[in-house]
Amino acid sequence: MSDQSVFKTLAPYHIITYGTLLGTQFFQTFVGGIVSFKALPRAQFSQLQQKIFPPYFSIITALPVVLAATYPGDKLLLGTASSFSGTFAKANRWTVLVPVATMFATGLANVIYIGPRTTKIMKERKHQETRDGKKSYDPPPHSEEMQRLNKSFSAMHGISSVVNLLGFIATVWYGFSLGARIS
Repeated sequence: MSDQSVFKTLAPYHIITYGTLLGTQFFQTFVGGIVSFKALPRAQFSQLQQKIFPPYFSIITALPVVLAATYPGDKLLLGTASSFSGTFAKANRWTVLVPVATMFATGLANVIYIGPRTTKIMKERKHQETRDGKKSYDPPPHSEEMQRLNKSFSAMHGISSVVNLLGFIATVWYGFSLGARIS
């Protein structure tokens, strides 16, 4: 029978967590969001994104914490410690801590501030559409308030996209760090 001691180590859980994080980010950013935008009418796409983003941002915020907790240190007697101690070890500052902290910070920013602020602006635009009798995306002219809301939404959406992309880049960066440890 095969050696089952690997189940008692952090390594497989770390790799599975990393794969889940990278796959989730890749799919939502480059597949699911784009396909949904192309396939759904604008109102349905907006509703879908409002429902998907809170759990998505929560997942990509939580998984870096799991990565830090499951960091597998070196097997050498005086090697790097595991778990949070290994994540925060000075030797791992640029290869582990910075990318994992970046993943966490970008997810957290989107889940606690950027995402809710963007959703709030979307709801304000919906109310303004009722007042104006015109959709936010209809051809101009628009009321001054709708112009302000459209500008605010575009800015927050852009910030959210850039922050999400930075988190994805940090995840890929960490993947190269993991790959360098395979011997």
